[in-house]
Parts: sequence; C-alpha cells; structure tokens
Amino acid sequence: MRCPGCGADDDRVVDSRPASAGDAIRRRRECRACGLRFTTFERIELPELLVRKRSGIVRAFSRQKVLDGMAGAAKGRIPMEALEAAAAAVERLIRDEHEHEVSSEQVGLQVLAQLRELDPVVYVRFASVYRDFQGPEDFEQELSRLAKSPVPRRLAKDAPPKRPPGDAA
Repeated sequence: MRCPGCGADDDRVVDSRPASAGDAIRRRRECRACGLRFTTFERIELPELLVRKRSGIVRAFSRQKVLDGMAGAAKGRIPMEALEAAAAAVERLIRDEHEHEVSSEQVGLQVLAQLRELDPVVYVRFASVYRDFQGPEDFEQELSRLAKSPVPRRLAKDAPPKRPPGDAA
C-alpha cells in the first residue's frame, strides 16, 4: 500500500477490525518512512454488477449511490451504521438474485423493502421520490398500503421508546 503522504511503499498495520457492515476489513496503517497514519478497507472483489436504468443506459452498481439515496431520505432518523447495513443487504440480495445485470426498478424495490423495515417515515420519503408522487392522494395511497401490512420496526439502540398517543412527557 502506498502512503498517501510521501508515496513510500513501506507501511505496517497498526489495527485491524471488521468494518461496520461486516463485509470488509478496516485497517489502520502507519508509513514507516514518514510516520503518517491512514485507513484502508479490504473488500472481496466481486464481478461487476450492472444496472439498467429506465432510459436504457447501463451503469455499474454503486453501493455508495444506494447509501446516499437512503441517507437523503433518512435525514437523521436512522443511524448511519443501520443505513450502511441496509445498503449492504440491498447489494447482497440483488447479487443473490441476479448474476450480471439488474434493472434500476429492482434496486429501488430492494431499497424500499429495507427502509420499510427500518422506519416507515423514511420509507414514505424515499417512495415519494422513487415513485414520483404528484399529489397528496399519492401519499394517502402509500400510507394506506403501509397501514394494511405493517412491518415491525427495528429500533436503534439510542432511539427513545414510543409513547402511547396522548401521553405527555
């Protein structure tokens, strides 16, 4: 590994541990030449997965792009670690079902499924953009579907317990 500071190819691993999603190893390294410490991530390299967009354009799958979309909808409601795990689950499920190419619709549906388990508000936020809601009736229809088949919410460790309606704190 080349040092980002001096470019030397001589470093040592100071610390090594699994990354948050468990699909990579995070290593802290120290350059023996200049002493700079830096972090690297070691991941399994899988065959490229392609995403066919609605327009017909084909792009490489990007877990970071999935994570960015989820984070935009979450805006502080879900811890980043949970979002990273959900993005990893999206990629894992897609790779299990498809060998080389997947449609953007299939990616979006997997993202919706993960968000639905995490937080119904974030799910509706993402759905409103993904499904291109045009008015309040679109929100009502989605909320109606969500209420008909609720999914138990996975609470974050630091999330406060929900209070019954009308219970003042």
